[in-house]
Amino acid sequence: MEKSKEIKSRLAQFKTLTEKQKFREFQFCLLTPQSNAQRCWQAVEEISKIKNPSLLQIRNILKTKTRFHNTKAKRVYNSKKEFSKISPSLSNLAVWGGCNIISLRNSLAKTVDGYGLKEASHFLRNVGLSNNQIAILDRHILKNLYALGLLQEAKIKSQKHYLEIEQIFLAFAGRMRIPADELDLHWWSQENGKVFK
Repeated sequence: MEKSKEIKSRLAQFKTLTEKQKFREFQFCLLTPQSNAQRCWQAVEEISKIKNPSLLQIRNILKTKTRFHNTKAKRVYNSKKEFSKISPSLSNLAVWGGCNIISLRNSLAKTVDGYGLKEASHFLRNVGLSNNQIAILDRHILKNLYALGLLQEAKIKSQKHYLEIEQIFLAFAGRMRIPADELDLHWWSQENGKVFK
């Protein structure tokens, strides 16, 4: 698989993040829906340089970098409080070896303002906790599953449908003997030309 070494290295990096870095990933996944991932990361880096940024400062940074910048600015502004609520669960999951990853993902999707199943999965993968048990069903995965004839259309219709497609993707990765997290990054890099997050 092309870029395999780089992908493995990136996934290994995710498992070594500090608490501060995990918090940035948490903010990043609040910004990514319907927005360019690289620009969202630039926004997170700019925001992190300001000590206690105001809502207006956050909004001004997001204005040129993400869609729905007003809503997302409020979510980022409140993100410290939100992150402090979920942080103990992340530590527990790391200690217990990821046995409750699916229930934690589902819980984050319900409780974190701005997260659905996709964003919660993305965040857990980016902090090294996904353990190849969940999927970030973004366009690149849906397109590939559709091209392989595994989906009738490259769309998610509901939460239940998300979970069904997730199982299709995980089963396909299993048949290909490629860890799901690696396959995700491989397909993303094929479409975008680089390994990112």
